[in-house]
Amino acid sequence: MLIKLFSGDLPRSRALSALLLLTLLGLLLAPFLFSGARPLNTAATICIYIVLVASYDLLLGYTGIVSFAHTMFYGIGAYGIGIALARVDEPTWGVALAGLGLALLLTVALAFVIGLFALRVRAIFYAMITLAVASSFAVLASQLSDFTGGEDGRTFSVPEVLTPGYTLMENEVFGRSIDGKLITYYLVFFGCLVLFLFLLRLVNSPFGRVLQAIRENEFRAEALGYRTVVYRIWANVLAAVVAALAGALMALWLRYVGPKTSLGFEVMTDILLIVVIGGMGTMYGAVIGAALFILAQNYLKALMGQASEALSNLPLLAAALHPDRWMLWLGVLFILSIYFFPIGIVGKLRYRRK
Repeated sequence: MLIKLFSGDLPRSRALSALLLLTLLGLLLAPFLFSGARPLNTAATICIYIVLVASYDLLLGYTGIVSFAHTMFYGIGAYGIGIALARVDEPTWGVALAGLGLALLLTVALAFVIGLFALRVRAIFYAMITLAVASSFAVLASQLSDFTGGEDGRTFSVPEVLTPGYTLMENEVFGRSIDGKLITYYLVFFGCLVLFLFLLRLVNSPFGRVLQAIRENEFRAEALGYRTVVYRIWANVLAAVVAALAGALMALWLRYVGPKTSLGFEVMTDILLIVVIGGMGTMYGAVIGAALFILAQNYLKALMGQASEALSNLPLLAAALHPDRWMLWLGVLFILSIYFFPIGIVGKLRYRRK
């Protein structure tokens, strides 16, 4: 049953299995293990980024496509939900699903058109085309203030069951009230789990094997009779749809949508860093990479502040570990991860297993 659930692609490493199990249990039980809003927000962000990075890995790691338009599709999903719910007086599931449906239609259309015209060019040219399209879309979202909220974005209400004031039952469960925030978290968690298992199944299907063949040698795959352009377009569309769904989940969690949180180039660079840290072409790399990266983003500054205070009697070390320098140390950690894990953490663990 476990093998079937994971599509036959088991971790194949005890250390990796332990890390994956720890991550899964940590995310599943996060609302009951930690108190406060920050840990829960961190856990929800990890869930969403796992799916977002895994969908990008379908392009980069499994098909060999370098795209900078992934955040555009992520933003379309977020804006689809956000704009639909912001424009009604009473938010309902019907309105949310209608907004999501329109967002997915736009996502499929754009991904298909971009793939149809741009995937016929090679490597860096395709990357530049997607970068231009994504940048244009971000500028458009910022300028259409009446529709998107411009640079300020839009806050919106969600269906009652997802509001913090909603309580499912009076009694607490393991010291935690079953409120709308908890329900929203598990909607995000299980939604991301289903999407990740779908991607895992996809890359281990015959379709996924063809994508890997295209990545390794496109001319040979073409010679074997596969229409490589068709497969690359399908990969582009499927990755875009999953990214849009991840964006919709993020919008529901934040109850806000804006260009910086959904369309910013910083999101794209984060995705690229996580793919490299976790390991390209592994899927499990998205889980490990996203968990480590988001935790570092959220807690490295606080840890450095504590370390700086503890080392106050050593001025040089205290100054080096000042919280304002957390971005510098995040960069150092990234460089070290590349040096010690050149094929990614998951790739290294699997290689050692062999």
